[in-house]
Order: sequence, then structure tokens, then C-alpha cells
Amino acid sequence: MTDIAAPVLTFFNNKGGVGKTSLIYHLAWMFASLGKRVVAVDLDPQANLTAAFLDEDKIEKIWSSQNQGSTIYRCVKPLTETSEIEEPRVEEITKNLFLIPGDVALSSYEDTLSNEWPLSLGEHNLYRPMRIASSFWQVMQMAAKREEADIVLVDIGPNLGAINRSVLIATDYFVIPLGADLFSLQGLKNLGPTLKRWKSAWQKRVDNWKDNGESKNHANFKLPQGKMQPIGYLCQQHSVRLDRPVKAYDKWVNRIPTVYRKSVLGEDLDVDIKPSQDDYCLATIKHYRSLVPMAQEHRKPIFNLTSADGAIGTHANAVYDAKKDFKELAEKIAKQIRMSL
Repeated sequence: MTDIAAPVLTFFNNKGGVGKTSLIYHLAWMFASLGKRVVAVDLDPQANLTAAFLDEDKIEKIWSSQNQGSTIYRCVKPLTETSEIEEPRVEEITKNLFLIPGDVALSSYEDTLSNEWPLSLGEHNLYRPMRIASSFWQVMQMAAKREEADIVLVDIGPNLGAINRSVLIATDYFVIPLGADLFSLQGLKNLGPTLKRWKSAWQKRVDNWKDNGESKNHANFKLPQGKMQPIGYLCQQHSVRLDRPVKAYDKWVNRIPTVYRKSVLGEDLDVDIKPSQDDYCLATIKHYRSLVPMAQEHRKPIFNLTSADGAIGTHANAVYDAKKDFKELAEKIAKQIRMSL
């Protein structure tokens, strides 16, 4: 990798329960298997992505050691004490795949980000607030440069708080995972305008920094562009229940193409198409049902399960289908962000 920043791809919806963490986990493994060097970053204070990659004993050891740089929080915590960002100590998961572990203590960084955000638009003493506002991006790029990463994949929590704002301004591209329900649709409506405000607010801060004489004293201080380019959405497959027929899901899922265009892309356009017909729909993610606990037990992605793990008969066919599905999704995302595979 050169001095060019590694592209940051974030999966985000302010409505939870849409399979976001599982998506990132599987795509990270798939990109790595396709020869791309991947840094996965867990910026959700619940640390679910970390729990997917590492067992509890390993996580306890990392958290209890409190070594500088051992988690994303330990990297940025020195900034709260007027010190410098710590170099991240990534966990090597497998060849080509690395993790910056999450930390439940990260939520305490929310106040620091909130307090420094308005100061980053001031006239004096801008270096500290700009450094804090961009701190997650700084850590990501440190890890990406050291590991020669081709891409950074980021998981964040389902909210519109200061932590997620700081992550999104560090984001080049984002994907929106969606469920087929009213709550996902409403979350989509809220998300688009919020991201536009964040993008505009960050650009004002970058311009203010460039125009300020203080920036000349920090010539090597780089900032994220805050591109926040949407590349599409993902739908969860219908899960039919006796009290919730498919028709109830169709009612909501078929509204997604129009809401996505209006809320995220800013297009005043009603479209009479289903997600399966929509170019902005990257995929419909299957449930894979009993394969999920099997994969969790063996701490590997669904498509890496073998007969020795219990994936036999119809399970073996499902493993094959999962590998095909995630490979197609990885290829589609790579094309969208202009990353060769």
C-alpha cells in the first residue's frame, strides 16, 4: 500500500437487528479469501464483531490487560488526556484478515466527541478538536498502512450519536442493511438526511481548517474526505411466520426502492419496482438458519463449514450456496468501489 488512504466501507442502519455484523464478518472473510488484505474495525460499543472473530477468553485477556492500542478505545483514549493516538495492535485472524478489536468502554468516548465537535469550527486552537473528530480514521489508516490493507470494513451501532458521526465522516462508502418491516423503512427515511447534514458539516470544518493559519503548523496532519458515498442497500430474506405472512413483508420491502432514492440519493422519484429488480439492491441476504449456530460454534464463516463440522446433506448444499452468494456480493461491492479482485 502507498500513502494513498485505504478505502473505508461502513455498514450502517440506525435500526438494529438487520444482520449488519454478520454481513461484515462474512464479507471480511470472503474478501480475504479472494486475495484482498482486509482490516475489520469494531466501532460498535457492544463489540459484537469482536465476539464473532475472537473467543471470550481472548477478549477478556485483551480487555483486562488495558494495553495501549489493544482496542479501538485504547487507541483514542490518550486524546482525552491531551496525549497522542496510540498505534493499533491488530489481531491477525487469518492470512489477509486483521481486526481492530472493539471495546465496551468506547461509549465513554461519546462525550469527548460531542464536546469537541463545535470547537472544530472555531477560529483558534483547532488542532485538538480536528484530531479528535478524525481520530477513528487516523487509527484505521495506521492499521491499513502497516498491514498493507486493500480495504477497511467497519461495524457501528444502530444510532445517530457522536461516535457514529465520527465514523461516517471517516467513511468513503457505505451500505445500508435493511429488514422488511416498518422500522427499517423509517430508519432509512431518517438516515439519508442525517448523513447529508454530517457530510456538509464536516466539509465546513475541513475548509475552515485549510483556511486557518494553524494548519500550516501541521503540514503532515491528514484528514478524511468525508465522501460518505452510498453504494446500495441489502435486504433480509423473508422469514415466514404463522402470524406474519409474506404479504405483510411485501408491503414494506417493496417501498424500499422509492424511499432509498428519495431519502438517501435525494431523488424525487417514485419507482414501481421490487428490490429484486433494483440496481441499488446489492443482494437479498438469506437466513441460512441452522448453519448460523454451527458456524458460530466452530468460529468460522458459514461458507467455510465442512463435513467434519456437521455440514452434510442439505447443509452441505447450503454451504455451497452461501459461498456463491457472498462471492457474488463481494464482487458487486468491489466493482462499486473500483477495487480489483
